[in-house]
Amino acid sequence: MPPTQDAPTRTRVWRPGRSVDLAATWGTLRRGRGDPTWRRSGAWLFRGINTPAGAVTLGIATSVADAEVLAHAWGEPAAMDWVLDELPVMLGGGDDISGFAVQHPVLDRIWRVKVTSGWRVPNTGLVLESLIPAIIEQKVTGQEAFAGQRRLVRQWGTPAPGPGAGMDLMVPPSAQVIAAIPSWHWLRMGISPQRSDTVIRVARVADRLEELARSDPEAASRRMLAVPGVGLWTAAETAHRALGNADAVSFGDYHVAKNIGWALTGDAVDDVGLAELLAPYRPHRYRVQRLVEMAGLSRPRHGPRMAPRRHLPGR
Repeated sequence: MPPTQDAPTRTRVWRPGRSVDLAATWGTLRRGRGDPTWRRSGAWLFRGINTPAGAVTLGIATSVADAEVLAHAWGEPAAMDWVLDELPVMLGGGDDISGFAVQHPVLDRIWRVKVTSGWRVPNTGLVLESLIPAIIEQKVTGQEAFAGQRRLVRQWGTPAPGPGAGMDLMVPPSAQVIAAIPSWHWLRMGISPQRSDTVIRVARVADRLEELARSDPEAASRRMLAVPGVGLWTAAETAHRALGNADAVSFGDYHVAKNIGWALTGDAVDDVGLAELLAPYRPHRYRVQRLVEMAGLSRPRHGPRMAPRRHLPGR
């Protein structure tokens, strides 16, 4: 059982009729090992979530033997209701894998393992929760990106309700809070003006962007791309987390094209080559990307890692 406190809580048991691989399905939602919105306690995963109805602590565990997901929520009643109602969809309950035809022996081996264990493309319905970290991650190293996101949540977020506060679990700041953060604080967090300006623009149209959650994925991506500073990579990183878009490939990533090309052909490719390589997999191209990632397939690297930038005050 999860930790208990004298706080209102609601519970749900979801029986999807299959296994659910929580780590694989929600693994992309975690922003580095120090993510303050994410905690493990035994068999339980706890997340601090900013729902449309308010902050909530969500604790979930899976039972392989019973093929069920156990969920506890703490927070305001409307927030608890929202997250428990949406839980099946958030965990990929609506992800249709029937049209995915594996066309490569490497992918076939990974697919057989992952689909059996219960991996699905998530669909959190929380656009800003994925979009803002993706903006912070633009054109920087993973170390720098995760540090910036961690500082943002630590300095401007709120303690998670119920047992979350005792676990040092945090809920990300609201769009209203983000839009009001002064420019010098972004610099202190190690987030450059180009990225912070884009984050603020997104926060100012948060209501319209959150409406995209259950709309057509392609239309939703076009709406995100209409915000200055949001590019194809950022929109894709959001779409396959928040919108359940199984075709949203992270074109423009420093590693994705090279790693997929190496895994499937033995040679690194660029984005043009990746588009050609993945064309037969439409509308499931992101599944290929994620399968390669989960299998840890990456091209051999012979040079030094890209060093984090040191000129921002937050460094």
